[in-house]
Amino acid sequence: MKQEKSLSNDKEMGYLDHFAELRNRLIITTVIFILFFGLGLYFVNDIRDFFLNDIDITLNLLSPEEIIWVIFTIALIVAITGTLPFLCLQLWLFVRPGLTRHERRVSACYIPTVFLLFLAGLSFGYFIFVKLILPFVLSLNDGIFETLFSVENYFRFIFNVTLPFAIFFEVPIISMFLTSLGIVTPHFLSKTRKYAYFILIIIGTMISPPDFILQIVVAIPLIILYEISIMLSRMVYRKKEEKNEAFMRES
Repeated sequence: MKQEKSLSNDKEMGYLDHFAELRNRLIITTVIFILFFGLGLYFVNDIRDFFLNDIDITLNLLSPEEIIWVIFTIALIVAITGTLPFLCLQLWLFVRPGLTRHERRVSACYIPTVFLLFLAGLSFGYFIFVKLILPFVLSLNDGIFETLFSVENYFRFIFNVTLPFAIFFEVPIISMFLTSLGIVTPHFLSKTRKYAYFILIIIGTMISPPDFILQIVVAIPLIILYEISIMLSRMVYRKKEEKNEAFMRES
């Protein structure tokens, strides 16, 4: 009985140690988030001017709350983008002791990839907004009405396009990670392809103006990302199967 009680206490202490470590790593991540949020506030004027350089329209301030919303939203996006690799690093360090040397080396590559894909998604979404969506919306006016943009509506429009793309660009790396864990398989992703296409087209209609051609143009990159996810999932699954077969032969 004493031995069982001792094992139970040791297991409980082990869980508490893990929770304490996770808490400390989340605290570190929160501090980094606050620092990047402050950095975003410091450079908010430069970032705001960058978003305004590519447009030839005058923004109107309808209420003081709008400029406050824009400032804090820009700082929030800077904080999320800057904190993302540190969050991935802290999570990797947390699970690192339970990984093999090969798994550590492979999983460490996910950290910069997640960050770069997020930036690529933001950049691509902004390109779609500036080169496709905004010119199309302005062309609908055809000089009949005076174009009037409020500050909040313009920046909300930007964020509604760029942030979804930043998230969707993470789909390939997420599919690789879930495949390595055995949660999904390439067969499952291929089998659900038609449903995924349907969902992606719906998402494309939500983040683009009500024009069929433009909605398809927006949905095509999302569909390509899904196909890339299937290919990468197959690569991970194939290597995983080869590794399992080699282990079975050796045993």
